[in-house]
Amino acid sequence: MENSSRLRRVTDEKTTAASPEFHVVHKVPAGDGPYVRAKHAQLVQKDPEGAIVLFWKAINAGDRVDSALKDMAVVMKQLDRAEEAIEAVKSFRGLCSRQAQESLDNVLIDLYKFVKKCGRVDEQIELLRQKLRMIYDGDAFNGKPTKTARSHGKKFQVSIKQETSRILGNLGWAYMQKKNHMAAEVVYRKAQMIDPDANKACNLGLCLMKQARYDEARSVLEEVVHGRLPGSDDTRSRNRAEELIMDLESKPPTPDLYNLVGLDMIEELVIGLDEIEQKWAQWAPQRHRRLPIFEQLSSFKDQLAC
Repeated sequence: MENSSRLRRVTDEKTTAASPEFHVVHKVPAGDGPYVRAKHAQLVQKDPEGAIVLFWKAINAGDRVDSALKDMAVVMKQLDRAEEAIEAVKSFRGLCSRQAQESLDNVLIDLYKFVKKCGRVDEQIELLRQKLRMIYDGDAFNGKPTKTARSHGKKFQVSIKQETSRILGNLGWAYMQKKNHMAAEVVYRKAQMIDPDANKACNLGLCLMKQARYDEARSVLEEVVHGRLPGSDDTRSRNRAEELIMDLESKPPTPDLYNLVGLDMIEELVIGLDEIEQKWAQWAPQRHRRLPIFEQLSSFKDQLAC
């Protein structure tokens, strides 16, 4: 009796996953393979653990591997299994198409934010620097100035300018985790020059506070409070800026002292930018002109060296 009931339930689930209404509502491909059933478990049954099992089956069966790996990583993150998700993406991205690699990088960048291990921060920094090199060399977005992205089922356009600022913002936060506030400040300032927003301004303000540069921090944070930056109308960013200003007024935080490791990291970043310049010099005669955004980044190395 129990087995019969379970069989009927599985049959009903397959029928539901294959129904036209399911595909229209949840925007998943038609069919009855493990990937479609994984999406059914994730979106309809609200069974993330079951969805992960089916995503694994889809990957092993070669069923829409690009989507299965990315979707599985997202579900794992929701279950606080970011470490496992990182290993899955790194181990199985070789099964995915070339077109999927850039979005898998973005999945990893997002996952690294949830893992606080020192070694993972180093991996995050290296990945972000690779992404910057790709943009600099014109390899990102297939050499185009914009790409179509998707978030929460909605499509929107992302410019290379926005992508560069986003990556620099993530790089700044990674350096903050390493308590290398000098490098983080330079990266945040460059990100704000390219595509300013309130969230990065708050991070820059915190970065300056950590260096006991309180007047500069206040000036940056007041830009958010007074609504002078894009995103200042976001309640979370405004509240965060106000809270940081209150911290300044009540009890300025003790500045973090830099050690030799922190200074070495800044020198390493300068060397990395030197490599980008050298690589560009080697390839420039054979490539299209570099994207305009990197005319703005040409002084990045000099700012780091100062």
